[in-house]
Amino acid sequence: MKIGELAKLTACSVQTIRYYEKEGLLRSIKRNEGNFRLYDTRAVKELLFIKHCRSLDISLSEIRQLIDLKNSPETTCNNVNILVDRHNKQVDLRIRELKELKKQLKILRRKCTAGRVVKDCGILLELSQ
Repeated sequence: MKIGELAKLTACSVQTIRYYEKEGLLRSIKRNEGNFRLYDTRAVKELLFIKHCRSLDISLSEIRQLIDLKNSPETTCNNVNILVDRHNKQVDLRIRELKELKKQLKILRRKCTAGRVVKDCGILLELSQ
């Protein structure tokens, strides 16, 4: 199948597919006489794996590591567990940071009441300091 078909099957843009190829996440693909990329069902599975990882906010470098591990099926999954545990810690940190951000935004929002004009906006005055 050509890249457009792969894009439709996986709901992934052609640009994204090309980017993943460039990043080495999708294996080299065959080309036909017209130099068009040709994909098989393996490419569909690989791309869906990458998309699922991205939906979990797993970074490209982490995905690369998971793909390497996936290609070594006889090794223990300790490294997979370590990677996911590390990613979980990053998510916990982001949650704490977002909670702090929300708190700061609530404080900022209290700096201005309805009915003021922009020149007296407490939010803009606070942000300008």
